Amino acid sequence: MKRNEEDLNREPSLVSLLFFSSSSDQGESVSAMASNLARLVRRPVATFFLLQSYRHVRNFSHHVFPGICGPLGSKPMREITQFLPKNSPYQLWSRSFSSESGDLFDAVVPFMGESITDGTLATFLKKPGDRVEVDEPIAQVETDKVTIDVASPEAGVIEKFVAKEGDTVTPGTKVAVISKSAASVTHVAPSEEKPGKEAPKPSPPAEKEVEKPKVEPSTKEKPKKEKPSPAPPKAAASEPLLPPKERERRVPMPRLRKRVATRLKDSQNTFAMLTTFNEVDMTNLMKLRSDYKDDFVEKHGVKLGLMSGFIKAAVSGLQNQPIINAVIDGEDIVYRDYVDISIAVGTPKGLVVPVIRDADKMNFADIEKTINTLAKKANNGTISIDEMAGGSFTISNGGVYGSLLSTPIINPPQSAILGMHSIVNRPMVVDGKIVPRPMMYIALTYDHRLIDGREAVFFLRRIKDVVEDPRRLLLDL
Repeated sequence: MKRNEEDLNREPSLVSLLFFSSSSDQGESVSAMASNLARLVRRPVATFFLLQSYRHVRNFSHHVFPGICGPLGSKPMREITQFLPKNSPYQLWSRSFSSESGDLFDAVVPFMGESITDGTLATFLKKPGDRVEVDEPIAQVETDKVTIDVASPEAGVIEKFVAKEGDTVTPGTKVAVISKSAASVTHVAPSEEKPGKEAPKPSPPAEKEVEKPKVEPSTKEKPKKEKPSPAPPKAAASEPLLPPKERERRVPMPRLRKRVATRLKDSQNTFAMLTTFNEVDMTNLMKLRSDYKDDFVEKHGVKLGLMSGFIKAAVSGLQNQPIINAVIDGEDIVYRDYVDISIAVGTPKGLVVPVIRDADKMNFADIEKTINTLAKKANNGTISIDEMAGGSFTISNGGVYGSLLSTPIINPPQSAILGMHSIVNRPMVVDGKIVPRPMMYIALTYDHRLIDGREAVFFLRRIKDVVEDPRRLLLDL
């Protein structure tokens, strides 16, 4: 076989003499063609490869050799081409992977961020057969940090879903097929109705089977159960009474909750965490807010809250104790000359921590506007990964939920976290008199490998001094 292939490659005259010999007169052409056919009969293998290659060559020979191949339309050539294959298998193969109508489009998982490689397909917002518009969300993908929408690339009808809820998907994974034609709606609706009509058919036999055992035990099985009746109480006394499995629900853990659990456990295993406490008299800060809240809203468009006062106090404390704003990196200590405050926000899907960048350069209004914007994005699930990346210090306000006292856990790779709690009126001694005061417990959890108790206590004292007398911020005291 190799010999015949080499002969075919080495002697191109087999092709040229057979198909291009008609350039001479008619008699010479017929005799030359007969001679060439005789040579092909003596080489069957070479003839096979020639015919296989010819099925593709003949389709574009008119374009490659427009002047030479003109006589191919003569009668002798038409008779020969009748014995040759007319369709190429490669053309059929290419058509099987293309849409004849060209109205099908794939909805794929978008890019989820540099630090996120995959996610979990949480839920579908639409059903097969539903009409969708361009960029309309049809599914949601949960990642370690945020929830991302899978949007429709074109306006049309959802023909089918390719992925399933709970599948792990990566950027570019096909989730659904969108059809621009409305004809697919008629195909989807009947398919969904058929199972519904056929489902109730097996129900009558099931009822009959249930009714039969009810009649038989009443007459036949009663005598059998009378003798071993003392045994069941003994077994019941030894076995604990547990609630039935039907009263339990098992659901997969969301990826955001998995990420939070992993980070907090890593923090507990890595840091030497210690917590110190103090209490703050909120009288002056609350009076400041009540006196200027209307003017503040009128000028800045946002309400004046207590969080901005604690953030300004935390900035002052970090500037006085820079070791709390530092972090351990291997065998080095990295001091940060900037203050990025992370605010822990609880959402229905889990805990997220957006970052207020360069908080040391902001005033009360800038801080309140930033908090308001980030909190809305966090609750709506539209916050981005960049808005949660970084942070040098974290503040967690458990007081909004009524927490009286707690020990927060450090948010890695930071070195400390401040915990705020609820405001409670308690009797306090002021100028030798017992008076009611709105008091708040504050807690600082810190990495004792880097921060000593002295710096931690000084930091909390600075928080206490600034919150109890906000005028210190104006006077830089």
